[in-house]
Amino acid sequence: MIGGLGMPELIIILVIILIIFGAGKLPEIGSGIGKGIKNFKKATRDAELNEGDKDDKEKEQEKLDK
Repeated sequence: MIGGLGMPELIIILVIILIIFGAGKLPEIGSGIGKGIKNFKKATRDAELNEGDKDDKEKEQEKLDK
């Protein structure tokens, strides 16, 4: 059970999605969502690395100022 949704509810949601988008569009939608998640993870990882670089630079600057 995902977030209070059982199997019957998930099947109904899937059927509604199939009706709205059609079977031909589902792979395209899935691919787009996958690429979006991949880009989000990459951006998050890059931001964390840049944050760490800033901290290191600030520490080095403090050492030089002393």
